[in-house]
Amino acid sequence: MLFPTLAFGVFFLFVYFTSWSLDRENGRRKLFLLLASWFFYAQWDWRFVALLIASAVLNWGVAALIAHSDEAGRRKLLVGLGVAANLLVLGIFKYYGFFVEQAGELLARFGWERDLPLLEIVLPVGISFFTFQGISYVVDVHRGKTPPAKSLLDVMLLMSFFPHLVAGPIVRASDLLPQFDRVPRLTREMAAHGFLLIGWGLFKKTVIASELATRLVDPVFFDPSAYGALDLAAAVYAYAVQIYCDFSAYSDMAIGIAALLGYSFPRNFDQPYRAKSMQDFWRRWHISLSSWLRDYLYVPLGGGRKGLVRSCLNVFITMLLGGLWHGAAWTFIAWGALHGGVQVVERLGRAAFQNRSVIPTWIGVLVTFHIVCLGWILFRSETFPMAMEMLAGLGRFEPATMVTPFLLTLIVGGLAMHWLPPRAVEGFATWLKPAPSLTMGLLIGAAILLVEAVRPDGVAPFIYFQF
Repeated sequence: MLFPTLAFGVFFLFVYFTSWSLDRENGRRKLFLLLASWFFYAQWDWRFVALLIASAVLNWGVAALIAHSDEAGRRKLLVGLGVAANLLVLGIFKYYGFFVEQAGELLARFGWERDLPLLEIVLPVGISFFTFQGISYVVDVHRGKTPPAKSLLDVMLLMSFFPHLVAGPIVRASDLLPQFDRVPRLTREMAAHGFLLIGWGLFKKTVIASELATRLVDPVFFDPSAYGALDLAAAVYAYAVQIYCDFSAYSDMAIGIAALLGYSFPRNFDQPYRAKSMQDFWRRWHISLSSWLRDYLYVPLGGGRKGLVRSCLNVFITMLLGGLWHGAAWTFIAWGALHGGVQVVERLGRAAFQNRSVIPTWIGVLVTFHIVCLGWILFRSETFPMAMEMLAGLGRFEPATMVTPFLLTLIVGGLAMHWLPPRAVEGFATWLKPAPSLTMGLLIGAAILLVEAVRPDGVAPFIYFQF
């Protein structure tokens, strides 16, 4: 069930009116939202609802044991077992086939060919997101950053809440559990903000991302050898816009949907293509993941507390594993290594110049954007040979056959939105708040109808569903 579909619209209207009819009975409201979230998830594969429930029970139980233990050693053992159990589930479903295949190839190189047990394992939608959410809950209880949930129901809803379930943002327990404890309220500003984010997300996903994907990105990346440098370069820039519009659209709609139900999610994107360094990029791109990697991987590795060399190693390992989180393929690992390697160079440069800026900001933005685009080639390509074919083709000058004025307009427009005033949607929501309800409804309704009129038929799954 995809957000920009009639089926989801009907589902959400039912959830919206029913949940607000229970606003005086918070326990029943949460139970209803949990059941609705399981129904939402079951539309992909009902069998994995059991996995979602088991994951929530596991993390609730481990956190409760940690909270009731006074022995530091026992608490440390429990959090280690909890994290290991979460990673084991993720490893079996997401990485088992990849590692068995690599082990088979390695044994074959040494002449020790073996028939290793390959299993056809279906990847549950959103498993990386709800697994990381479970890990952060257990670790935060251990660190004392958040108290354990008052009930299993709260943990289940934390991990299953349908707006963020399948593609984030990764909402921490410290953000959401306190909101579950109180009866939610829907203010005019929250409603305006929610509707605007949903409309803006619909436009980015169904118009910009979908058009660029079907008309340019997918054909060119499918067979790079058939196109010249102009088409290949346009496809790379188009993919940079597509993946931003696709993923940020999901985050916008998730935040907007949650707001209409009375809950607040953190911002997940902050104009990432205006970043002046790779470190700055990760402060702006997929903020919930980058902050998760910082707090639960980079900092435990030692962060920057043990000197320059160790901090460089830690950031490289963090980004390498961040690449592996995105998928069980060497292209994703190489993508993570590229981002980590560039951040190492940046840290060494800052140390050499004592944190003084030596290049103009606009050059930093331009260089960072093109390094990110280089990484997107690895990220989008199915295999290394296809990525190398894309890079080789950038030197093959032939007449463009795919690029049209319409597509160029979408690419330029998608990049230009990074230079809009920061928090433009929030500002517009504040401006719209005093308007009469009828006026607000007509404006938002007209915007959604306009998007429906100009978007192509059909809705492709969001890119981050596969992670």
